[in-house]
Amino acid sequence: MTTDELTRSLDAFTPFFRKDWAKLSKGISSTLSKEERKELEGIYETISESEVNDIYLPLSELLFKRMTHSMNLHDDMNHFLQKERKRVPFIIGIAGSVSVGKSTTARLIQALATRWPGNPTVSLVTTDGFLYPNEVLEERGLMKRKGFPESYDIRQLLAFLTDLKSGVSTVEAPVYSHLTYNIEQDHKQEVHAPDVVIVEGINVLQVNKKGKRMPHVFVSDFFDYSIYVDAEEENILEWYIERFHLLRNTAFQNPNSYFHRYRDLNDQEASEMATSIWRSINGVNLEKNIKPTRLRADLILTKGENHRVEQIQLRK
Repeated sequence: MTTDELTRSLDAFTPFFRKDWAKLSKGISSTLSKEERKELEGIYETISESEVNDIYLPLSELLFKRMTHSMNLHDDMNHFLQKERKRVPFIIGIAGSVSVGKSTTARLIQALATRWPGNPTVSLVTTDGFLYPNEVLEERGLMKRKGFPESYDIRQLLAFLTDLKSGVSTVEAPVYSHLTYNIEQDHKQEVHAPDVVIVEGINVLQVNKKGKRMPHVFVSDFFDYSIYVDAEEENILEWYIERFHLLRNTAFQNPNSYFHRYRDLNDQEASEMATSIWRSINGVNLEKNIKPTRLRADLILTKGENHRVEQIQLRK
């Protein structure tokens, strides 16, 4: 996409800088205590009270309004069609690069959404669980393309979302282990009668590639609202390296860790290894498959240094 094309595409969004967006909260204080924020933090990302108040409280209110509007429209349509209303969840999709902090964003939205009027049931599902098992990826020669579109069982993910939007009361999702770097074959996540479902993953806004034998429906077709968490690649790479260092000192020390072989790397070696992985896999995936989906979102959260959201772009 050229600079002119990008500029025209962004004209479809209304930009808010942090201070203007924060005013939408009308001075409401955070409903998340220091202890609650600590529980929601990632291993290398802190959540300040100002981040919740300035960014996520206005976003939470916006999402509640969108859910209320969606429910009312659903009721009106069923009344018009003289059909009994079937309970279906409001689905929020959250996309963005590896290490950009979309999981933290998803957890924050989940925590705040449970405090909406009526205290709705809010489930969080990550698309990591819909990756093919390592055995399948090995067989297909895709281990070094894990996270790329072809490494996901999209049909299984679409079936899961179809069941949710069809009003199936209990739906199961596969679970992914970041320790073993593989699907947990004997473990399923049960999603029971949710009011809201947050679907988080790098691939949730992607469309089918031309020439690929894929269903003619997109994951995002099932979303009532979508968010893309954005940042400059140099910042994301810095966060990725920082996370790699922390994992080397923690999870990688576990003999069951898939990355146990990196446990004894010194700081320079760890930085070089993380950078190499990024340049050959994650950075390529970001440029080719993830970043191009940004303009398909309803809202873009753009982060600056220290994971601080500096700008919000809201689709008009």
